[in-house]
Amino acid sequence: MELSAICITSYGQSTIPVKFWTSLRELTTLGIKNAENLAIPSVRNDAAFLFTVVGTTSLLAVIAGQLPGDWGFFVPYLIGSISLIVLAVGSISPGLLQAAINGFSSFFPDYQERIARHEAAHFLVAYLIGLPILGYSLDIGKEHVNLVDERLQKLIYSGQLDDKELDRLAAVSMAGLAAEGLKYDKVIGQSADLFTLQRFINRSKPQISKEQQQNLTRWAVLFAGSLLKNNAVEHQALMAAMSRKAGVLECIEAIENAA
Repeated sequence: MELSAICITSYGQSTIPVKFWTSLRELTTLGIKNAENLAIPSVRNDAAFLFTVVGTTSLLAVIAGQLPGDWGFFVPYLIGSISLIVLAVGSISPGLLQAAINGFSSFFPDYQERIARHEAAHFLVAYLIGLPILGYSLDIGKEHVNLVDERLQKLIYSGQLDDKELDRLAAVSMAGLAAEGLKYDKVIGQSADLFTLQRFINRSKPQISKEQQQNLTRWAVLFAGSLLKNNAVEHQALMAAMSRKAGVLECIEAIENAA
């Protein structure tokens, strides 16, 4: 999720409630599955990719070992080195390895649905609390929702975000995580969102303590999750619109028509 320094008219319906101390029990009561693990990055896609690479190359090496003469030695050796090359690429250029993992992840049957649910949650919560939206993408490796508010942009760059604006941005940042948590036992796409929230926290004034940061994260998940549950029909309609790559205005129409 990104903010772009272009100003358009703001819209929205919901107001931000007063922030309160939020427990894991409240998240569980809302319907968040495995609330205690929400902030733990998932390694499902990474592990599946590496297991597939190692398993496939090992099998091919065993088969190639049956080749006659020197081929039976050199070919398995070359095939076996593929795993080492993959690990080396991950160490030298993590971005390339992540791109490969993202592409591999598309084979999971729930991957596209997860992306649509996650990004539609960012979009819907931003719309409901009055943060204008510039654009979005569901493309693998480029998933995002762009917000657009010149005043907020200036506050972020100057490090002057106050509690009210930080709460709004926190709710939008945690919306994708909340949407996955309400549907699935494990959240896959939380790492980038948690990084985004931390960036906003670092740009706030006054600075908040570690305990307050943890509570802000939990409260934002609770608030965003509540909005998503109360607007479940709108969320589904928006997912459908975004999945067919509808424009921002069409997406907003989908929300309003569903309501």
